Amino acid sequence: MIQITPQMRILVAVGAFDFRCGIDGLARLCRQQLQADPFSGAVFIFTNRRRTAIKALTYDGQGFWLCHKRLSSGRFRFWPEEGVTTTLQAHELQVLLMGGDPRLARGAPAWRPLAVAA
Repeated sequence: MIQITPQMRILVAVGAFDFRCGIDGLARLCRQQLQADPFSGAVFIFTNRRRTAIKALTYDGQGFWLCHKRLSSGRFRFWPEEGVTTTLQAHELQVLLMGGDPRLARGAPAWRPLAVAA
C-alpha cells in the first residue's frame, strides 16, 4: 500500500501527458522533461489533456507504484499552469485527488517552534 507522508516530495507535472504510457514511459518523462530522478522516492503527478484523470508514480525502494484515478464525470478543477513542475504538500494532494482545489486547503504549518519554559 502506498502512503503519502508530509515528508514526501510531491511534484506535479504542469503539462498534459499521453496516458497510454505506463511506468517506463512516465519514468522516462520524469528524467527527460521534468529533469527529476524517478528513483528519488518523490511522488510524480500527471494529468491527461482533458483533465479527467490523474496518474501518480513513485518508487518505494523495491519497485514502482503507479496509481490511476479517472473521474466518472467532470474534470479536475485545479491544475497549475506555469512552469514545468510545481510542488504540493501531502494534504494538498489529498484535496486534489478528491477533485478539489489545493490552493484553498488549509493545513497546519509543517514546522512550528516550541516555546521554551523559563
